[in-house]
Amino acid sequence: MKPKLKPVATPLILAGLILAAGITTGCSSLSSETIPYLGAPRLAPTDPAQVQILQSEPDRPFQKLGEVVISASLDPAPKIERIEAALRKRAAQLGADAVVLRKDSVEVTGAWTSGPWWSPSVRSIRDRVIVGVAIRYEPTGGEGSGAGVQR
Repeated sequence: MKPKLKPVATPLILAGLILAAGITTGCSSLSSETIPYLGAPRLAPTDPAQVQILQSEPDRPFQKLGEVVISASLDPAPKIERIEAALRKRAAQLGADAVVLRKDSVEVTGAWTSGPWWSPSVRSIRDRVIVGVAIRYEPTGGEGSGAGVQR
């Protein structure tokens, strides 16, 4: 005759297996934020799929709307497509047509301490930090001015 597990033991075993699977597989992290510029126009959001990612400023006239800041883990790193999608989504929230990359570097973003208070071990937390400037192209010709501006 097989011994039956108590009803409390089964959920605990299941929770332990899920926790072990999460620890061994690891998860990449990505956070993003926007910083609207003071005095910049407040525009209706644009379609993220239409937002361009540029390495340098375009030749045509534009307005700077604000900055998009992405912080991504290094190990494991999120896929480039996920980072680009976050850039587009945040820039679109500002009403941007494009985002111009300004910085893409690895930086110390925090610290992890462990051990006793009299002899702590400190480890730096390093992330990939990407900063882009969200821009809106100036209307050309007969498009009119102020289209999409929210007051």
